[in-house]
This record gives sequence, structure tokens and C-alpha cells, in this order.
Amino acid sequence: MAAFGEESGAASPPVAERKDTRGNGLNLETQRLPGLVSNGNCAMTDSRTRSQNDTNPGSPRSESPGLDVETTKPIPRRSSLIKDGSRAGRDRKKNVSFSSSLSERKISSAADCIHTMVEGSELRKVRSNSRVYQRYYLLDAGLQALSWEPSKKESDKARISVPSIREVRTGRNTETFRTSGVYDQISEDCAFSIIFGEMYETLDLVANCAEVANVWVTGLRYMMQNGKHTLDMLASSQDSLRLTWLGQLFASAVAADGKGHLEEEEEEEGIPLGSAVRLIRSVNPAVSNGKVEHRFKELQRLRERTGGAGAGGRDGAGTASSGGVGDKDHNDNDQRRVGRKERVTKSEFIEVFRDICTRPEIYFLLVQFSSNKEFLDTKDLMKFLEAEQGVAQVTDEATLELIQSHEPSEEGRHRGCLSLDGFTSYLGSPECHLFDREHGVVCQDMNQPLSHYYINSSHNTYLIEDQFQGPSDITGYIRALKMGCRCVEVDVWDGPDDEPLVYTGHTLTKPMAFRCVLDAIARFAFAASEYPLIVCVENHCSLQQQRVMLQHLGKILGDKLYTDPPSEEEWYLPSPHSLKGRIILKGRKLEIGWEGEDGEISDEDEGADMCQKIGGGGSERKVSTSGVAPPNTPPPPPKKFQLLKELSDMVTLCRSVRFVDFQTSLAKQRPWELCSLSETLALRLASEQPGNFVNHNKRLLSRVHPSPMRLDSTNMNPQDLWKCGCQIVAMNYQTAGLMMDLNTSWFRQNGNCGYVLRPAIMRQEVSYFSADTRDTVPGVSPQLLHVKVISGQNLPRPRGSGAKGDVVDPYVYVEIHGIPADCAERRTRTVIQNGDNPIFDESFEFKINLPELAMVRFVVLDDDFIGDEFIGQYTIPLECLQPGYRSVPLQSLTGEELPHARLFVHVALTNRRGGGKPHKRGLSVRKARRGRDYTALRDLGVRAIDEVFKMADPALREATDLRENMQNSVVLFRELCGVSAVANMMQCVLALSSWVAGPDGAPLLLFQLRDQYPALEPQGPLPEVLRKAVSTYDTMVQASRAVIELSDGVYDRMLHIQTTAMEFHEKLQSMAAKEGLKGRKISRAVENFSWNMTILKGQAHLLKDARAEVLDNMKQVHCAALTSNLTKDGVGAERSRSQSRRSLEALPEGCTTDTGEGSA
Repeated sequence: MAAFGEESGAASPPVAERKDTRGNGLNLETQRLPGLVSNGNCAMTDSRTRSQNDTNPGSPRSESPGLDVETTKPIPRRSSLIKDGSRAGRDRKKNVSFSSSLSERKISSAADCIHTMVEGSELRKVRSNSRVYQRYYLLDAGLQALSWEPSKKESDKARISVPSIREVRTGRNTETFRTSGVYDQISEDCAFSIIFGEMYETLDLVANCAEVANVWVTGLRYMMQNGKHTLDMLASSQDSLRLTWLGQLFASAVAADGKGHLEEEEEEEGIPLGSAVRLIRSVNPAVSNGKVEHRFKELQRLRERTGGAGAGGRDGAGTASSGGVGDKDHNDNDQRRVGRKERVTKSEFIEVFRDICTRPEIYFLLVQFSSNKEFLDTKDLMKFLEAEQGVAQVTDEATLELIQSHEPSEEGRHRGCLSLDGFTSYLGSPECHLFDREHGVVCQDMNQPLSHYYINSSHNTYLIEDQFQGPSDITGYIRALKMGCRCVEVDVWDGPDDEPLVYTGHTLTKPMAFRCVLDAIARFAFAASEYPLIVCVENHCSLQQQRVMLQHLGKILGDKLYTDPPSEEEWYLPSPHSLKGRIILKGRKLEIGWEGEDGEISDEDEGADMCQKIGGGGSERKVSTSGVAPPNTPPPPPKKFQLLKELSDMVTLCRSVRFVDFQTSLAKQRPWELCSLSETLALRLASEQPGNFVNHNKRLLSRVHPSPMRLDSTNMNPQDLWKCGCQIVAMNYQTAGLMMDLNTSWFRQNGNCGYVLRPAIMRQEVSYFSADTRDTVPGVSPQLLHVKVISGQNLPRPRGSGAKGDVVDPYVYVEIHGIPADCAERRTRTVIQNGDNPIFDESFEFKINLPELAMVRFVVLDDDFIGDEFIGQYTIPLECLQPGYRSVPLQSLTGEELPHARLFVHVALTNRRGGGKPHKRGLSVRKARRGRDYTALRDLGVRAIDEVFKMADPALREATDLRENMQNSVVLFRELCGVSAVANMMQCVLALSSWVAGPDGAPLLLFQLRDQYPALEPQGPLPEVLRKAVSTYDTMVQASRAVIELSDGVYDRMLHIQTTAMEFHEKLQSMAAKEGLKGRKISRAVENFSWNMTILKGQAHLLKDARAEVLDNMKQVHCAALTSNLTKDGVGAERSRSQSRRSLEALPEGCTTDTGEGSA
């Protein structure tokens, strides 16, 4: 008996030798398939078997892809639940793997898939009663029926005819799967369903691994496409585009070599081995010379063994009686064989090219969208770009241009077809990178106050190593500024010869001239960004050397310095746009109106803080590292020093002030004054007063620097401070790692200009947000992120690895960084000894409660490492993700891109619910409304204001009902169409179109597109499943129509209530006092007022988004109906793409394709 995900190791003999249980021979030569489906042994490799059977059961490496063992219990092993269909002892079991060995070819054609299906696979059938049956499924030799055994049914009934199959559906997307008690134990990537017969019955299956599922899905879809002509198509296709192109490549190499004027000579003589290696590397530069050369020699040795053994035996028999004549012939053969090894024939070249350059996962994807299963034509490519990649308004010209750019064969470019190699080129190109290129330039509003932005900041920029005794170097500033840093630090002390120096006081760090630092800043300040640069000056100099500082600042920085005094009436700082090209000094400042030449102020000295923390005293340049200061040691009183007034006047927008508490800051701190907080203090405030911290940063700037205890220059987690709204989180740029990855990647989302607009909930004057929230954020709709890690390419050995050789055992972590409610991580299984093209095929889902602050990080590690396990990483803000099938360029620990190292993933993001079991959430609208949770407003205890907010209750309930009724109806329609929880409406209609054909081939359902809301109309009697589809679609249209017709009125009512409530904002505290509220109750009333306003704004915004969603859904229905030719006016007629586009012009304005969705 086998549970989900278990592998039994018996491998089957070659297909031509095995006999069917019905007595039919399976010699495919009699079925006109010579050489087509006998594409090598596809058995599970030894390394793969070790990874799934011989590893520690407690290790993630032992997890089967077909079963999620982290969150679910194992299926009860009872005969009443799982019927034992084990085929132990029979030599018929076959599993597919994608090995790099020449003896085990990759799946690169439909013939490969059908070959495997004819041999058969062990699959598990899931029934609606949650029982799971292990059976052996195989395709008959005539490719006309699918059968399984053992079965209690008669042999002629335990089969499904291929012509009766209506749809092959991937994932757990049927009613049987969703209602099954083992739903959570089944991997999405290993499940697939066959819908067949006039009653649309389903056969729900689970493979042992995703590769086997892909093979069956691809093969069945190919046979559905070609019907009874499948054998002829297999015999004639042979991937002619690719073979023709490879033949031309080889011929050009032969011509360049100057040999082989005839085809026979080309095949016999071939080309030099070095030329063949260079030819393959010209197409696939990622592969090494040694690897390609090794493959050619391995193939030649294999052929010598298979062809030379018999000859050797015969030669041996002959030489026993012929003596020297045999020796001479043997020597001639040896010489010929030695010369032959240095040349490569055409067939050898094609075989090695296919082995090295074929990516099975891309072939499976091509077949999914190809109408002929061998290449993509312009219509196939349009469907892929719009439905999967989220590209809007794709035209014939755009697809042809893409084909011309990526298709390597001249024939393909001429015919407008994208072959497997062209498709592989496109999916690995910058166009398909995960990072949205729109974020490569400044794309956010830069006209808001400085306090509304996160600012890329460096700590002790002059240091290039540790904080205690590391050297100072000008390259620290150059590197930081080139990376887009907009806030650098300069710690200035008296130096010899009246020349100020820059270093960390009270440490052994090496000094550098202040003048040199200014020269570097002046030269590189705006090399990466034109937006303002903040220079944090910690001034510890005497008055005499302060005058030198003043001269250097004026002479070197000159007009770039911003010295205009702030206006007393201004409530906010200027915007980054208004300060373009300016340098702002941050530092201590004399009191306003000071008239003397200098004055006394308190010093700010991080170096002294460091000495205090580590118990080293205050002796300059002498620091003890023996231990930590006692925890209760009181902080020393701030030192005083004299500040030159002229230097003080240069500080205008960023005056440093000491932080006391939030109440003091609220009462006294001006917008141009900022507090520098140590990491320890900032984290304590974030923990104890998260709401107050966020409110403090709405109008005022906060700078946080690392703890003095970080002597080795490690970094704090910037997300811990960003979630509180802290704008300037200073990082040690010289220290690579996770924290610096987060910082660097975060600021890429706005053209790497050093400024990123903070989430709206942190900028609004009246809003409620707590930084430590572990639940949904008020007024923000959670989003569902679906990530499928498909494969990796060219993964190098970890740089610090002590292991011999270049073989790695990779696995991938997918991490979410953001507010506490969003932080999560998942890992894939380990792929043993494959860094070239490991196949992971694992899907993960994450709920994102505050998308604007979330980041996604991919980390690739080596499971069999010595010394170092880190292979590469890539970190990206959620807002920058492109949906669909994407390439992820991996980076080293220090941030450099690893040559040719990639992950291949699928990403989808939606703000709608989905997935899970319908008996929990598939309720009727009426029943769902009874149990619906409505967001409640809070009482303030102030009667007049509470009365205003009570007026909002009906509007909030109506808005929630409109939005959720629509979204629930979309979920039900999506489930009925059999697509994933994150599929868009275009994908739903395209899936529906695949199984609405009647007995005569005519569609039983058509869309009427004359109205704004397309109607789905029956074209005759319908089976039950299609009647249900029409009913569910009509319900969705009705709910969508209600949103369009009623949302504006509800929105206006909520907006009016917001306006009325805000009239009480300024006098809220006095009104509360009149009602008898005191102390904490007044604070609570203010907090509840902010909560209510946040709810009103958020619900109004969500309703507006729901309206846009409906318009977009209807547009996608229009487009998909035209693409699939399911319109009443278009039955049997071919439309041009331009006609399809013109038909959409009648839709309301604002209909834009939602590029934030995709399917798995």
C-alpha cells in the first residue's frame, strides 16, 4: 500500500518488449512510429531515487512533491480509505525524470510524452468520498484509449476513450478535489483531472511528482488536438522547424571548416569537436566548453561500446586464425576511431544540442498554448501574452516583432512562428524578468513632503570595514552614492595642520581628510539620482577648525548647498522635486535669533555611545572590547561644545534635536527638526508605542542608526523601522547580507532615485495603523500571492564551498518580508546533483495584508555543502512583481549578478479570495450575507461625533455587500471553469471554451457582446454542468451590474460622512473634555476617531476598486470571447485582431487590463 508521494522503485523494461495484459503487443513499429516514441529510458534516476527514498524522513529533502507534510496529517492507512493498488513485484512501473545523463533523454516532444504514457505510470485516483485508489494507468498501443488496473470493473469498462475526453485540467480544480478530505495533502502541481463523456464526468488523478503530471497532461492534450490523426502527426512533425535550423547551423559549420561537399561526406566526416562546442555555446553561452565537450565524448564512447563490442568479438574470432592480417586491420580501425573522436557528425550534434539546450518545463508550457503543439503562431502568442503575462492590447505587429527578435530559425521568422528555442529565448530575455521595467525609472509622485518618503541612507559612510578599527576610504562615499544613497554621514574631528579629519571618535578607525570627502560628495552626489542629498555632519571640531570646515563647504559644494531658512508658517517640509540638485546639511544648530559669533550646544557622539555601551570609558582612540557595560548604567549627560554661527546657519531643513518622548515632539518639534534615534531605542518605541511612532513620522523626519554594539558593522532589519514610518534608516553599506539586500532592493522600485513614497495609511493626517499588527490592516484589502518555483538554470557552486567539483544539490526558499502579519517563508524540495536545470515544480501561496510594504526574496542554497551553502538570492518589492512566467536573475552575496544563473517562476497576485474547500466558503449570496463580518466603527464617547459615524453604518454594510457579492460570484464562476484561485476572467472564459463543443463540434454556448455586460446564451439543450455554468455566469453579471449602478451613490454618501466628521477633528479634544473625558479616555477617543476615518476611507477606496474590477472583468470577457471565437456573430468566421480591438472601443472608459493577475 502506498500513500501520497511514495515512490516504488521498480522500473519497467523497454516499451517494445513489454506485453499488455490483454495480450496485445506494444511494438510501436507496427503503429508507424519508428524512432518517435522510443526516446531513451525515462526511469527515475539513482540520484532522484536517493533524494526521495534514502534521505532522513524528518528532513525536507524527503518530502514528496505530491504531498504537503508540513501542514497536514498523513492519510489514515486503512483499507477502507485507500485501496492498495501496489504493483510490487511487477516490472512495469515507470516514472519520468529529467536527468542530465545522455542515457536518459529529456522530454522535448509530444512523442516523448506519449512514449511514457504507453509504458504507463502509477497514479492515484481521488474519489468524491475522499477515498484514494492507487492504480496503474497506461495508454493503449493505438493511442485511442486510457485504461487502468487493477480494477473491479470489466476490462472494457476500466478505460476512457481518447475521443470522449473534453478537457484535461491541471491542479486541484474540480469539485471532487475541492470537497475531498485529502485536499490539503495533495500538491497542486501533481494533480490533474480528465473531464470526459457527455455527462462531463471527471477522473481526478495525482502523480508521484510534477514531471509525471506534466507528461500526462501534455500527451493527452496533444491527442485531443489531433484526434485520430495523432500517429500521422507524430510521424510527420518531428519538430521540423528545429531540425531544419540545426541542419543549417551544422551546414554552415561544415562550410566554414572547408570539408564535406556532399551530404554523405558531411554525415561521415562531420566537423571538428571544437567547432561543434563553439556552435552550441553560440546558442547557449551559459554552458561551459568542458561540459559540451564531455557530452560529445560521452556519446561517442557510448556508441563505440554498443557498436564496437560485437565487432570486437568478431575481430577476435578472425584474428585467431589470420594472424598479422587481423592485426593490421585492427590497427587501421584504431587509427580511424582515434581520428573520428576529434570530429562530430550531424546526428551527434543534434542529439547533444537537444540534450543540453532543451528545457522540458518550457516545452510543457509551449504545448499548453500551442494550437499545433510544436510551435506558437501569432494567435497562440497573443493568447499567452494577454492571459498569462498580463500584457494589454497585444497586436499582430507586436507579436511578429517579438518573433523576429527571438526566433533563431529563418523559416520560423518567415512563417511568423516561435519555436521551442525561440520561446526559450523570449522567456529568458529582459522582457520576461520578474522586475517590472516601469519601476526602472521614477514612477511615483515626487511632489509630496520629504517626510512622506523613505530615504536611502548610509551609516558611517566613510568606513569600508568594521566600526572599531576598520579603515576609512573615499570609496565608501563613491560606492554609496552610485547605489542611489541619499543620506550620507560625515563624522568630523580636529586634525593636524588645521585640517579637519573624518573618522569615528574614540575608536581605532583610520582617519581621512574632510576636504577629500567633500570633493567626492560634490563629484558623485547626483551620479545616480537628481533628488536632494542629505549630508549628516557630526561636528566635534574646535571653532578654529570649524572655520576651515566652513571654507571647504562653501568652496567645494557652493551653490548646491540648500541654505534658505524654513518658513515658520510651513507645516511640512518641501518636496524632493522642489529640491532637485540640492545638498541639505543635517546637524546641530543654534537657537533661532542667536546673535553671537558662536554659541554652546550639546554634542552628539555615536562613538562615545559605543564606548559607553562596551564599557571602555571615554578615552579618545582607546576602546576596550572586553565586555558589555552593566545593563542599568545611566547614560552620561550630553557634552557641550561651541558651534560657529555661520556653520549653524548652513543647517536649515534638517536640524538635529534630542528625542524626549512623543508628547514632547507633538507639542514642540517643528517640521525641519529631526531626531536621531539609536536602534535600541527605536525598536523599544516600535514595540511599546507602535501607533504613536507611526503618527510621529507622518509629519516629522526620524533617523535611526545601528546600535553601537554592532562593532562588526552588521545591519539591523530596516523593515522593523520602515513599518513604523521611519524615513531614514541608516545602513552599513560595507556589510553584505539579508538586511542590505532588503535595503538595496527596496529602493529600486522608484528608479533607484533614493526616495520611495510611504504607504498611504502612513501619510494621511487622520488614519489608524499599528506597526506590530498581526492581522488585516483596517481599510486595506489583503492580497493573495501565488508563487510557483518551476526550475533553476546554471546554478554555480557556493563561492566559499570546500567541496570538490561543481555539482550542487539546490533548493529554494521563498521569503516574505513586511509587517509581522505578512512575514513567512516556504522551501522547495532538494534536487540532487543538478545545478544545470533542476526542476522544482512547487507552488506556494502567501496572504499579504499590507502589499505596499511587502518584499519577496528568493534564496537558493546547496543542501550538500561544505563550508558555504549560499548559491544566490534575489529580492524584490511586491509592487514591482510582473505577473506570469518570469525569469529571476540571481545575485551573489555582495549584490553582483551571477552570470546566467536564473530561477524560472510563475507569479500571480490577486485581491480576491480563492482556493480551499467550497463547503467552507461556497455559500449562496443570501446565506453568506447572514454570516458576513462587517467592519465596525468605534464609539468615541462624544455624542455629536458618534451620531455622525452612526450614519455611516448602512453605507458601509451596503458597500461590503456590493463588493463581496461580486467577488464571491467571481470565485464561484472561476471554480466552475476549473481554473486556479488567482486566474483572471480571460483565463476563465478560455478554459470554458475548451469544453463547450457539442457532438457536431459546434459550441453549445455563445456570448452576445452587444451590451456592456456580455450575455452567455445557450444554443440548444445543455448538459447539467453547462446549465450550471450559465446560471453562475448570470449571477456574476447581476452582481457586477449592481456594483456599477449603485457604487457611485454609496461612495458619495461615505465621502460626505468623512467630510462632516473632519469638521470636528480640530476641536475633538475640547469636545471630549466637555463630555467629561479625561486622560487616557481622551487619547482613546482620538485613536477611535482615527480608526473610524481609516475604515471609511478604506471601504470607499475598496468600493472604487471593485467598480474598476468589474469594468476590467467585462472587458476581459469581451476579449476572450473574440479570441476563442465564441460570439454569436463570429461562429465559423475568422476575425482579424484589429476587428476584435475595434469591438472593444464601446466599453466605458477606465477599462484596463489588470496586469496583477495570472494563473498557476
